[in-house]
Order: sequence, then structure tokens, then C-alpha cells
Amino acid sequence: MRSLAVAALATLSSVAAAQPAPPNPYVAKHRATTDRLIDAALADSAAWLKIAELTDRFGHRLSGSVALERAIDWIIDRMTVEGLENVRGEPVMVPHWVRGTESAEMVQPRYGKLPMLALGGSIGTPANGITAEVLVVTSFDDLRARGQAARGKIVLWNVPFTSYGATVQYRGLGAVEAAKNGAVASMIRSVGPFGMRTPHTGAMLYDSTVTRIPSFAIAAEDAAMMQRFQERGERVVVSVRMEAQMLPDAPSRNVIGEIVGREHPDEIVVIGGHIDSWDVGTGAMDDAGGVVISWEAVRLLHRLGLRPKRTIRVVGWTNEENGLRGGLAYRDQHRGALAKHVLAIESDGGVFRPMGFGFTGPDPARTAIRQMARLLERVGADSIGPQGGGADIGPIMALGVPGMGHQVDGTRYFWYHHTESDNVDKLDPKEVAMNVAAMAVMAYLVAEEGLPGPPRE
Repeated sequence: MRSLAVAALATLSSVAAAQPAPPNPYVAKHRATTDRLIDAALADSAAWLKIAELTDRFGHRLSGSVALERAIDWIIDRMTVEGLENVRGEPVMVPHWVRGTESAEMVQPRYGKLPMLALGGSIGTPANGITAEVLVVTSFDDLRARGQAARGKIVLWNVPFTSYGATVQYRGLGAVEAAKNGAVASMIRSVGPFGMRTPHTGAMLYDSTVTRIPSFAIAAEDAAMMQRFQERGERVVVSVRMEAQMLPDAPSRNVIGEIVGREHPDEIVVIGGHIDSWDVGTGAMDDAGGVVISWEAVRLLHRLGLRPKRTIRVVGWTNEENGLRGGLAYRDQHRGALAKHVLAIESDGGVFRPMGFGFTGPDPARTAIRQMARLLERVGADSIGPQGGGADIGPIMALGVPGMGHQVDGTRYFWYHHTESDNVDKLDPKEVAMNVAAMAVMAYLVAEEGLPGPPRE
């Protein structure tokens, strides 16, 4: 009887497995159109050339800088010439931190210049700098266990990169924890898996209840060297000078362009990235690429005469890097229309080889998105991950807007992240074009078909 039951179950399983998959409602209906979009995106290097022109012409685009505002002016002018609709800048007040002149050097046990970058938001040193012994620690717990050993010293957080989320906390909170223990400055091993004595900057935080101390990053190689000196019982002394300071908030803008929907123009699919960057490199990867592939997606739709039922809005958010003011301002300025935002897609992970999107939203919408993604198999962007979103769309997602994060092969992303090496030469024109195709197809399909799910108020 047992063998018969097993055989019966096996037969039922075989029958179930042989049943055809339910028909995909999007593939046959939209294959010709999406193939046109993909063909157009892959036909040339227009997107890569646009990233190159933007970053070559304006360089880095730190919030509060003249370069950022000139770049926004250029984008507005270019979008207008290209025929995008409702092109505009929406005002945002942003933090204005400036780096100034800076340098660091090891003076004991031997002399050596240290490549370094102040962390965004840090205060500067006194005019004559800070010269102090270094205490190398490997974690918050390690520092706490050493008690008062940090008093009067520069604390070096020598924490090897495991993942960005796990390691970046030492960049964000290192100065606070070091100051709690009496340190005079905080120095971190750069947050990245690979470098050639290339320091990485990024935002840091202060606590109003703790003394503010200067905070800066050094190269991974130098951090590891200082730990070896300490383990051999040798005294390490570093001298650092930083002119970093925070100025009053400055005016900036979120930059916006659209292709207006032919039937439901008040229903919006938002796509984009952040137009600001750190003040090192030219921000080609982080995140001019994310802005440009979204912009190019809308431009291609316009050029091909493809006007979907719903509006597609491309946004270049300002101030993602050191304040998130652009994403917050977009939420506040469009709060009354968020119930009509069908989907928000953010690209802020580089424009390397595309893999797909992560999605956060109702299950019926996820099913539809997965079916739509079949039309992106040509460019390898048909994977839909379990979670999606991004820093700039986070504020509107918190109010119920479904969100997607553009996903790529991130193998090399953190090699260049927040460094002088973030320049357009790191991007492959063919991969950039594939990302334009992925963004254009996904935005078009959602804008044309909408997404199932409960109504939002």
C-alpha cells in the first residue's frame, strides 16, 4: 500500500509539473513595443556620452556648490530642448558643508604622508592642527573595553569591509563614540573592499550631548599598517589639519521632466536618481548614471512617440549624499498627489551590468511586476528581488507608494564609491545602454498597464 501511495503521489506531482504555466498577459501584448525600446537604447552610446558631458563639464556636485546649480540649469535646458514636458526645478534648501584644505601625516614611528578625506559634516581642526598618538580599535566593543585608553588620542577604527550596511556605522558614529571616551579626533579605515591607497568620504553624525571632534578617513592599507605597529608595541603618532566647516543652508532644486500620460495624466510613475555628489571624483557612478539612465528612458519614449496611459516623471533629487533634503521636499511638495503615485523607481547603485529590480509593494503588484520583467530577459534585467527602494524615494514609500530599487552587478561599486576614482571611465557604454533599456521598459509597462492592489488614500 505504501508503495502504491508513493507512486500515486509521484504521478500527481508529474501531472502538476506538466501543467502549462498561466499565460503572461504582458509578453505578447507588448513584445514589439519593448523590443523597439531596447533596440533604440542599445543602438548607440548616447547615455554614456551624456554622463561624460555632465561630469566633465561640471565636475563634482556637492550640495550648496555652484557646480551643482549649474549642472541643474544645464539639465533643465537640455531636457527642454529634447522635448520633455513640464520641465522645472522645484526649490529645496540644502546643507552647505565645505571641505577646505586638509592633510594628514604619520610622524612616528616614521614619517609618511597619509592620503585622507574629511568625512562630510565634520568640523575642522584648530589652525595648527592636531598631533596625537593613535589608538587602533577594531569595533565599538573593543573601544569600550579599553576604557580611558582613548583619552587625548586619535582613535583609528580599523574595521575591514564586510558589507556597506555593517561597516558604514563606523563612519557615521565613530566620532561620537571616540569623543565619549575622550579622544581628540576620529580616523576610520575607508569604507570599501578594495583600494590603492584611495580614501573614501561619506556622511558622519554628531551627538549634541558629546564634544564634536574632527573625523576623517584614511586608506585601508595605512589603517592596517598602523595596527601592525601597535601590535608590535610601537607608538604611532599622526598629525592632521582640516579646514572643514558647515555654512548656512543654501538654495537648490530637485530637477524634473515628464512625458504626460495620454489617459490618466494625474497618475504618476516616478523614476530617477540623485543629481548631487560628494566633492571628490565627478560622481559619474554615484549618481549621475542613475539620473541619466532615467532621463534617457523618458527621452527615448518621447523620440519613439510612445506616450503611455500614465505620466512618467524623471526626477534628479538633490542632497541625497548629506541630508536627504530632496527626497523629503518631494514628499512634502507632492503629498496631496501621492495616492496617485503608482510606483517610484530609484537608481543609486551604479550603472554596471543590469540584473533587475527589487520591489516593495502589494503581492498582486509584485506578481504583475514579475510578469512584466519577462520582457527584460534580453538585457538580463528580469530578476525581481524581495525588497526594493532607495534613500530618495524612502519618504514617499513610507506613505504607501510602492517602490523599486534598480539592481546591477555591484562587484566593483564600492571600489570607487565616494572616492576620487568615481569618474565616467569606470562605466561601460554598453552596460549603461542596457540600464537605459531596463528603466525604459519597466517604466513604460507600469505607466501603460498600472499595478493591481488596494486603493490608497
